[in-house]
Amino acid sequence: MKKLLAIPLMMFMMQAGHAQTTEAQLQKNHAFTGAVAKQRQYNAIYQLDKNDPKVIQKAIRNINNALNDPRLKGKLQIELVAFSQGTDALLKGSEYEEALKALIGRGVIVAQCRNTLEERKIPLEQLYDFVALVPSGNGELIIRQAEGWSVVKP
Repeated sequence: MKKLLAIPLMMFMMQAGHAQTTEAQLQKNHAFTGAVAKQRQYNAIYQLDKNDPKVIQKAIRNINNALNDPRLKGKLQIELVAFSQGTDALLKGSEYEEALKALIGRGVIVAQCRNTLEERKIPLEQLYDFVALVPSGNGELIIRQAEGWSVVKP
């Protein structure tokens, strides 16, 4: 019985302490403007492994948002690596041709996993001519992460 009464009392005490600091915490949070980009260079690799239009659009939007972040201007290298079902976004005739070209125009590397092409029996000619090839998408992610790149999965 004592244990049952102790729990609500502890909860009340935690909330009372929380209420005293809430305004200060809210003000501190409001004043926060984000991390400061102190490094000379930042690297991120985006993983695209789904043929879901929402995921593909999100990846493209996320990359553009990172490129537009004023803290990262001139300090950011990005790679988009497609494999598995994400390959479909890089196939000729997809609705993403112009968006992908625009990313490349902004310095983004857009690469395709060669393993996926072999497994799915997709000839190189079906890929947009501007797409780079890597031996494996997973290998690319592993190497980039070991090199200190941020791995982003939209």
